[in-house]
Amino acid sequence: MAMFQTTAVLALSNPAGLYDPAPNGYSHLAAVSGAARWLLVAGQGGESADGRLDPDFRAQVRQALANLKTALASAGAGPADVAKLTVLIVDHSLERLQVFGSELALAFGDGPKPACTLIPVPRLALDGMLFEVEAMAALAE
Repeated sequence: MAMFQTTAVLALSNPAGLYDPAPNGYSHLAAVSGAARWLLVAGQGGESADGRLDPDFRAQVRQALANLKTALASAGAGPADVAKLTVLIVDHSLERLQVFGSELALAFGDGPKPACTLIPVPRLALDGMLFEVEAMAALAE
């Protein structure tokens, strides 16, 4: 099993026998050990602070990930503390998966990515919303 320690309480890994998910921006397993403080971040969309929503998919992904990092930072956390992402994509395609993967790499850096579930959806909460991401993060107590 390939193991990558990212924080004192969180280890991300890709067990032998499963395909390499790195090109798609996730790890198969996130293990949390010891005393941890959990952060559950509500779905973050591509809205700017003033509520504007860019019609471009890449721009929405980039903004949503920036919004996620802002929410994490407000609680003293960062991308390395994220154990699990859930991603919702309207009109999902391989091209949109590649956009998400490249934007996640920019936002989270070169290390292993959190466990992730991507769910194609026909619509999200707001008109024109194309992407949403929620997160679970674990910090050492």
